Amino acid sequence: MTSYLEILVFKTNIRFKKEVKMVGNWLNTHPSVLKWNIDLEDKDLVLRVEAMKIRAHEIIQNINLLGFFCEELTD
Repeated sequence: MTSYLEILVFKTNIRFKKEVKMVGNWLNTHPSVLKWNIDLEDKDLVLRVEAMKIRAHEIIQNINLLGFFCEELTD
């Protein structure tokens, strides 16, 4: 199986810096996540994740467990 960089984009309800920090604590410790950011200025509060070998549903599930809405945005 070949590993490749994936860019996953999600709509969220993460609005405040303290919420970004909560989500960041999980993303920063996940071994597959290379980079991430949340655009607090975008109407969809977009979470963008660059990662290797991770599925969108894993990110969604964990963000939901932290108490936030998260759904994948597709083209």
